[in-house]
Amino acid sequence: MAFTDELHDEADEFWSAIVDHPMVQSLGAGTLDEEPFRYWVRQDYVYLIEYSRLFALGAAKSPNLTSMGTFAELLDATVNEEMDLHRSYAAEFGISESELEATIPSPTTQAYTDFLVRTASHGTFGDIVAALLPCMWGFNETGNRLAAAGKPDHEQYAAWVDMYSGDEFTELTEWCKLLMDDVAEDASDATKERYRDLFRTSARYEYLFWDAAWNQQEWPL
Repeated sequence: MAFTDELHDEADEFWSAIVDHPMVQSLGAGTLDEEPFRYWVRQDYVYLIEYSRLFALGAAKSPNLTSMGTFAELLDATVNEEMDLHRSYAAEFGISESELEATIPSPTTQAYTDFLVRTASHGTFGDIVAALLPCMWGFNETGNRLAAAGKPDHEQYAAWVDMYSGDEFTELTEWCKLLMDDVAEDASDATKERYRDLFRTSARYEYLFWDAAWNQQEWPL
């Protein structure tokens, strides 16, 4: 059995919890107040900057030229294309580029990105893939489930659903799942358990990222 098949049932519990979260439910229904979503957009911008570092470290630690090239392409696409798209999308909600750049990471964003960068810096290539996977898999699953329920009338929310349920993001998700299966194929039981723990931690942070936006989490001091 492929490693991601072994993860499937546990992963499904995480994705179901995310989709059932009131913010995601409201997003899918098109009734979400825009203020929590503006918070999400600003925090996601900060997240993407740190997420890009994982692609850089993934390229550096890749075991072959194929995966090195893919991670290098993802780094380039994220830094030079997706960030621009994010700025344009943010502008539709009245968020300026200067506001994005001035965003202070929330406690959850700081903790999540610290975990990811620390894992990528000190861990193996397989550790990086395990920590990356929940973001791609979770967003794709969320987009697919919201799309299946009927896209929202809200134009920007519908665009969000389209992006994460679309063919391009689905292909990226499937690539990451196959890469996870590949690095786990000959791994020891202890290594596979470490991959599971990293996957679980990232998946939990994915849920908390939504929850922080819903509550517009701030530092208490």
